[in-house]
Amino acid sequence: MIHNAPNIFGYKKYWAHRFGPAPELPMSLAEMQQLGWDACDIILVTGDAYVDHPSFGMAVIGRVLEAQGFRVGIISQPDWHSAEDFKRLGQPKLFFGVTGGNMDSMVNRYTSDRKIRSNDAYTADGAAGKRPDRAVNVYAHRCREAYKNVPIVIGGIEASLRRIAHYDYWSDKVRKSILLDSKADLLVYGNAERQVVEIAHRLAKGEGVHDLKGIRGTVHFVKQVPLGWMEKDSTDIDKPGVVISHQSPYQEMPVCESNVGPNSFGQTSGETVIQFKPIANKQRAQTVIRLPDYDVVKDDPVLYAHASRVMHGETNPGNARALIQRHGNREVWINPPPLPLTTPEMDGVFDLPYSRLPHTAYGKANIPAFEMIQHSVLIMRGCFGGCSFCSITEHEGRIIQNRSEDSIIREIEAIRDTSPNFTGNISDLGGPTANMWRLACKDPAIEASCRKPSCVYPGICHNLNTDQTPLVKLYRRARKLPGIKKIFIASGLRYDIAVETPEYVKELVTHHVGGYLKIAPEHTEQGPLSKMMKPGMGTYDRFKQMFDKYSKEAGKEQYLIPYFIAAHPGTEDEDMLNLALWLKRNGFRADQVQAFLPSPMSIATAMYHSGKDTLHKVARNSPDIAIPKGIKQRRLHKAFLRYHDPKNWPLLREALKDMGRADLIGNGKQHLVPSFQPKVGEQSGDIQRPKSRPFVTKYTAIKPNRSGKHKRLKD
Repeated sequence: MIHNAPNIFGYKKYWAHRFGPAPELPMSLAEMQQLGWDACDIILVTGDAYVDHPSFGMAVIGRVLEAQGFRVGIISQPDWHSAEDFKRLGQPKLFFGVTGGNMDSMVNRYTSDRKIRSNDAYTADGAAGKRPDRAVNVYAHRCREAYKNVPIVIGGIEASLRRIAHYDYWSDKVRKSILLDSKADLLVYGNAERQVVEIAHRLAKGEGVHDLKGIRGTVHFVKQVPLGWMEKDSTDIDKPGVVISHQSPYQEMPVCESNVGPNSFGQTSGETVIQFKPIANKQRAQTVIRLPDYDVVKDDPVLYAHASRVMHGETNPGNARALIQRHGNREVWINPPPLPLTTPEMDGVFDLPYSRLPHTAYGKANIPAFEMIQHSVLIMRGCFGGCSFCSITEHEGRIIQNRSEDSIIREIEAIRDTSPNFTGNISDLGGPTANMWRLACKDPAIEASCRKPSCVYPGICHNLNTDQTPLVKLYRRARKLPGIKKIFIASGLRYDIAVETPEYVKELVTHHVGGYLKIAPEHTEQGPLSKMMKPGMGTYDRFKQMFDKYSKEAGKEQYLIPYFIAAHPGTEDEDMLNLALWLKRNGFRADQVQAFLPSPMSIATAMYHSGKDTLHKVARNSPDIAIPKGIKQRRLHKAFLRYHDPKNWPLLREALKDMGRADLIGNGKQHLVPSFQPKVGEQSGDIQRPKSRPFVTKYTAIKPNRSGKHKRLKD
């Protein structure tokens, strides 16, 4: 299908553009009065502290709407215990825009073990407790209480990942679409510039919020499937088998044409693999796929997995169809994803007049997230890696959206010339990944029709352009700028792509690594790797050889810092043991470890909930896969990653004995854990720390210094 979208900066500006851009979007009536405003057209409510920087979603949306001529105010981290704080800017003329913030509010507050975090990086001075659980729901309810008739539009990562019925890890149940729970009028998902601009202009022209149907990247209610649309049952796309239940939406499902035989439902059905049948373009554009009802999937993990598979098959904006899912007596309509921004549009978004600073209301307070990214530059959006545990695909999509080289250089110069504490170092030049800038399918027509979940798994697609020499050119140009001392690359590196352009690896290692480079093999064993859709360790070894070679040629002592995930679906205890042995052989020790957290709507979360491998056929007789769910097993998997910590030795000894691997208990170098337990406060010296190899850590790298003490290095 060929899609066209108006340039987001091509709309006729709203009358209020005469006020011009604000130095910073107002957060109080006094600031509004100074700008000459009597009201806001749009008020954005966010769970984050307001930082006017293009790495903060509310700043981007606010500045984009301001560029359309609208008066935009910000209500940041309001007191949600009543509606009073939601009235601080008065009643908006057009709508409230509500988000939980740059992070999902539940991920922000709770660890993967459901423990409350002690700080919040997106809050002044890192203070915890400044936003409620499920912030989007709470904020939307308070907005409705404050001004009953004002339209409410929800968005951001929290809303994106909850747009359909979804498994919720924190309550351990399937919840309704957040559109119902929040009682909002409209949901926008993904990077929302395109759809938010259209919504604002149409409301400004007098349309009602319930008239805004069919906008890509939005979710809304419908009373019924509109005339002219063909409804297609999800079982025509992915056949999970016939369910013996009068409530089943599959009772009239046709038999698959191939591999017919008895299945796990006790009936004859076809192979339970996604089978996308071609539909004429015109017909496809007017086709909506009916997902199983919420009342069905909430009690049936297999059908939940089916719905997840179908939804993920409709994420390419070039060919995705609309989805519909019944929730009780209401129908939730999910439009296809928004079309990616063009490079000129991306440049326009990042060229807006951001102050690049926290709002002056915060005074000298430190906002940790801002401190980390204030001198970083985002060069692209999206990721075609398709890692099953990652939410980028569900939010930003697989199509890479690029900024131009000139736009990137302009931002670096702006940081150099305006940032009050810039010392000459750019902390990052990247995005969701470090090295996907300008990478895309060799043929746009193939890209628009592709339905693969990943361009690089199980191997790199032969249609993918992997030439990273344009990125090398960008790095070299950026390094030559006056006043720039060093440019670091801190975004996650996709090393399986990097090795396809040795010149890129050499450039990176020679000029852009600050002693340590973070990469994410995630595991060493094929079982969990196959469920993550990650490459094997052979690719890691190839990259490490290149990294070591070019570091030596540059005369630098540099180290790779690999990250690993514990307790991911598909991981057996033996897999974690083998990973621990690999860490020991290679001299790595984890300072802080990452345990799998089932984020709403991800592929791996569907595995976690259903116990099935949702990358392949899903039926009731499909083999169960290992799902580390119990607290003890999750702790054991994390303990294997920190095999060197005496606190974990009792648990590991018990596990090794149960696994028949007591041979790994002892006081020699060949053993994983010692046979003795040090007294409280005693330091264990049985395992010698390598003199030159760093610890692995999620947040910091630690390396012994000459005094024998350990120096903590900031990322």
